[in-house]
Amino acid sequence: MKRILTAAVLIPLVVFAIFSHVWWILLAFIGLIAVVSWYEYANIESLDWLTLMVGAAGGLALLAIPIEHVILPLVIFSLATLTLPFREEDLQAGMSRAAVMFLGVVYIFGAMKTAYQLGILQAWLLLFALAINWVGDTGAYYVGRRFGKHKMAPRISPGKSWEGAAASILFAALFTTIGMHLFLNTPLLKAAVFGILGNIAGQIGDLAESAMKRGAGVKDSGTLLPGHGGMLDRVDSALFTLPVAYAMARWMLL
Repeated sequence: MKRILTAAVLIPLVVFAIFSHVWWILLAFIGLIAVVSWYEYANIESLDWLTLMVGAAGGLALLAIPIEHVILPLVIFSLATLTLPFREEDLQAGMSRAAVMFLGVVYIFGAMKTAYQLGILQAWLLLFALAINWVGDTGAYYVGRRFGKHKMAPRISPGKSWEGAAASILFAALFTTIGMHLFLNTPLLKAAVFGILGNIAGQIGDLAESAMKRGAGVKDSGTLLPGHGGMLDRVDSALFTLPVAYAMARWMLL
């Protein structure tokens, strides 16, 4: 019940932010999600306060800079990251923390950057990119629960099965094929590819976050969202889907 109630609150907020057609509302909403996810990531990886703040500043700058000018600031940020271990007595540990920080910034804020770009490009495409995983998770849950016999990644996520993964892809493909054709007049093949590749990316993203948490010995990234865990638990699939969806959207529009 908590999971359903949380979704009932979150989904209207997401839809409002996407279809407000006000760029700063969408950017502020995405930025808030990114900052909360970054904070949870930093806690999982046991980053100190200074590294957390440097990462947040770099990530917000990445969100704010126009995408066509993002390469040089990202290179400068990577070089600045290499100076963080200078203050450490254990240089090897300091370098590892710096690398984890830079990876997390690109992982979270970089993916959220593509969410913003996708929303500006076409609001419906952003909604479909997010819904790919919502619909896929529903299919995976019901099919995997009844027919799942072959474990996909037992060491990382014991509950996932190949049968559930296949159902997730099928549900997502059907959803985007029908929905994108009706609302965006997208050719059926392109809409199906959008759903299939986006869903596969999302499933990999879910496993990646599960591996991260298992490595750190934690069950959830946080407790912010009742029934869902933390914000990072809620957006882990989307963080992998969004860049793929943005690339495919550019391909479809071109």
